[in-house]
Amino acid sequence: MAAPSVFLLAVSGEIESGEFPGFDDLYCKFSFVYGQDWVPTAGLEEGISQITSKSSVSPTTLVWNFPIDITFKSTNPFGCECWGGPGPGAKAPPHPHFLAGPQIVLSVYGPDFFGHDVVRGYGAVHVPFVPGRHKRTIAMFVPESTSRLQQLTSWFTGRRPEFTDPKVVAQGEGREVTRVRSQGFVTISFNVITKDLHKLGYDVGQGQSTGPQGLQGL
Repeated sequence: MAAPSVFLLAVSGEIESGEFPGFDDLYCKFSFVYGQDWVPTAGLEEGISQITSKSSVSPTTLVWNFPIDITFKSTNPFGCECWGGPGPGAKAPPHPHFLAGPQIVLSVYGPDFFGHDVVRGYGAVHVPFVPGRHKRTIAMFVPESTSRLQQLTSWFTGRRPEFTDPKVVAQGEGREVTRVRSQGFVTISFNVITKDLHKLGYDVGQGQSTGPQGLQGL
């Protein structure tokens, strides 16, 4: 049997909930950002959740439980700025922290005082490589106006500072000149299955068992 030339990364899970003190009736958009070595083979690359409100049962938490499901194939799991990928004959770093493939970018929106939809938070996180179930809490942020006058004008017009393309959140270029403020958290869960990573020489560690056989790399 011929050796595999690509590996698969299957990701499912949920955008579970968010905490945004002072805000209600919010919805969430997501999109996956990945490098040129990655190709989605199944599932949705982007989506938008329902609008959810706080309840008396959970007065501080907005519950979406919005599903995500996507499968990628690739030949190279590296992609972070701290590691450019293995050269000829080089071995992969032993710790899965250095594996930086697709990211999921989240954008949360909701109404302001005048009923305009405005951004309430941006955030991003890398998809885990270790097979099993993972939960991440993402610290969200929003861009800020550079002056008091711009802040006042944007409040009246309902045109708050926001990114024209939320995917820039997953990139480092230009971020050092962007003024932002922390605002809220989003909790997301991942169920990860990999195939043929080990056959290509990559070791991401042991997955977590979540059932009779667990979600182990194949």
